[in-house]
Amino acid sequence: MTDAEAKPRRLRGHKATATCCIASRDRPGFVASSGEDGCICWFDLRSKDVQLVTDVGNGPVSSLCFKSDDGGDVKIIDIRQHCLYKSLRAGHSSVSYLIYDKLTLSLSFNMHLICSSVQFIPWKPWEVISGGLDSKLVMWDFSKGRPNKIVNFGLPENNGNAGQCYNPAFVHAIAIPDADMLDKTNKICVVAKGDGVVDVINIESELNISRSKSTTKPLKGSQSTSKVNIQDAEMEILDQSGGKRLHLDYSVGGHTAAASCVAFSMFGERGKYLISGGNDKLVKVWDCSRFQGVQTSINNDLLIKNINLNKKVNWLCTTPTESENLVVCDTSKVVKVYSIS
Repeated sequence: MTDAEAKPRRLRGHKATATCCIASRDRPGFVASSGEDGCICWFDLRSKDVQLVTDVGNGPVSSLCFKSDDGGDVKIIDIRQHCLYKSLRAGHSSVSYLIYDKLTLSLSFNMHLICSSVQFIPWKPWEVISGGLDSKLVMWDFSKGRPNKIVNFGLPENNGNAGQCYNPAFVHAIAIPDADMLDKTNKICVVAKGDGVVDVINIESELNISRSKSTTKPLKGSQSTSKVNIQDAEMEILDQSGGKRLHLDYSVGGHTAAASCVAFSMFGERGKYLISGGNDKLVKVWDCSRFQGVQTSINNDLLIKNINLNKKVNWLCTTPTESENLVVCDTSKVVKVYSIS
């Protein structure tokens, strides 16, 4: 494991703190960032200056993502009725982008007090995983509108710190590998938590345990399944033991303050590295190829690089290029770009 001190490239364009960044997979070197100034900045890493600044409102933009290879449809959403109003087709053929905020997610996934992150499971088209500031990770089947599994990191058996009141294990971010990364990562979900721990969870193992438990439980009369009682779902689905989990904590060189973000590498061998950022002003590079078969946090060979920053990390992403392949948003208004090899 090495500490990186190289000076990053600086991308300027925001007038306030940069909150999120994403890199295009279809156009290597094309990066977008959002900020508390209500703007989206578009960068081409082949150029020196910001390419375009889009003002999308007076409030901060908390996160964004690209949506590509579609038919160019424009969808009009009724935000009062929370439903699709109309689709406008055959008008566009270019890439579109989606902006969402935490309020939208909390309305959609009302299991959480505040939903902070959500990811589709690429190999399960009808399932998503969400995380929230209630310290819960929920695996959903959204075709049925109910959870398949709930993991409560607020319980002592899940965070290893009984009675913890400082730095609670809020779920700040989750990452799931793409389908073409599974040979490096296996079918896992990575969780960045407020207690500084980055948890690596085997999705299939967790779901298999839940299914095996549910088959031994008697049916509860003719209760409708269209509306799930949250407390009943927790009691029936929540099983905190037996899943294959890896805890990347301070004992293996992990974060000493809240872990705020996590992402898989898109450069080189896609999915070989897991990269996390935290409030300890550190970015950590982990070797995913060493995760398999490791079930406890006693392996000190997982962390391969530390990158020291001057500010807390808000967000990070990777690009598919050989250099300038790590983009970091900290609590400043300047986006930093690093090279990981």
